[in-house]
Amino acid sequence: MQQVNKSRKLDGVCYDIRGPVLEHSVRLEEEGHKVIKLNIGNPAPFGFDAPDEIIADVIHNIRNAQGYTESRGLFPARKAIMQECQRLNVPDVDVDDIFLGNGVSELIMIATQALLNDGDEVLVPSPDYPLWTAAVNLAGGKAVHYICDEESDWFPDIDDIRSKVNSRTRAIVLINPNNPTGAVYSKDLLEQLADVAREHNLVVFADEIYSKIIYDDAQFTAMGSIATDVVCVTFNGLSKSYRLAGFRSGWLVVSGAKRRAPGFVKGIEMLASMRLCANAPAMYAVQTALGGYQSINELILPGGRLREQRDLAWQLLTEIPGISCVKPKGAIYLFPKIDRNVYKYEDDQQLILDLLLDKKILLVQGTAFNLTEPDHFRIVFLPQKDDLRRAIERFGSFIQNYR
Repeated sequence: MQQVNKSRKLDGVCYDIRGPVLEHSVRLEEEGHKVIKLNIGNPAPFGFDAPDEIIADVIHNIRNAQGYTESRGLFPARKAIMQECQRLNVPDVDVDDIFLGNGVSELIMIATQALLNDGDEVLVPSPDYPLWTAAVNLAGGKAVHYICDEESDWFPDIDDIRSKVNSRTRAIVLINPNNPTGAVYSKDLLEQLADVAREHNLVVFADEIYSKIIYDDAQFTAMGSIATDVVCVTFNGLSKSYRLAGFRSGWLVVSGAKRRAPGFVKGIEMLASMRLCANAPAMYAVQTALGGYQSINELILPGGRLREQRDLAWQLLTEIPGISCVKPKGAIYLFPKIDRNVYKYEDDQQLILDLLLDKKILLVQGTAFNLTEPDHFRIVFLPQKDDLRRAIERFGSFIQNYR
């Protein structure tokens, strides 16, 4: 009988963070092996619990969340997000400029579907969070990757960006703080990126889900506070800073020259209406989270668990001969580089699979983040320090086989 094949629209759509190597990990666990999972930024399994106050408010309001809500989301949640925009100096944001979604992932899909026609191009960082490339391609567009320079703390290369703008370019994606590199962009860099958007009438997509996870002397600046005269779409949510990944509660904010984009906003509204509403119980967490005590600060300041785990993981990795790493200033990942003059291999996915089978450690290869050279990998530093130490020591032992 004739096979049923996947849609050709999925050609070029890839999400290897949960890809073939993970399938082998599941099989190993089913066989009774314990796998140390350093592949995904999921705080809960590592003991990072959400604040009790947020959980209590969701429980208290659970009966009120039985029905559909307005497609943009609950008014109190959107009002709290509007006030958060004011705190971040993002001007002229109204409650109707805000849409809640089932995580930022859903809203990225909605925004790209609402904007792009077949053949339109979007500038996406390399390395990137791969959902962005997948969403652009699935919407009929083409993701054009611009260089983020490891030698310059992984900052985007402005000249490279300018060289890749053409008549088909519709938007530029910024991920700040960055996943997977941990870079936190300076205000000066954001102003240069806004200049490019202004010169070429580009929509700015600003993925700021890690905006509250900042280390050392880094300072986060909201792109919406810079890009005030271009169409700016900002994405954020509760998954990381509030350790509520499973709630799937994110939001999208349209700011800047929004009056130049009524059709685009109408498209977002239409797609938001087609899925009726986002997860209603999770929306009751938003106002409490944004307005309450910001417990993430205890984790990122000196002595905080995230800060200490970052420092330890970075130290242990860079002590391995042939492994270097720009120390991340934000987020929950390191993105080390493997010197291929020291270690001989060709396929980084095979390398990561071999590591899993040999040492029962699950990482993600650098090419999964649309990096061209197979010489990086991403490691999550959410586990406790003893588990991190054990995992990195195993990696260090494993990689010597390739000298």
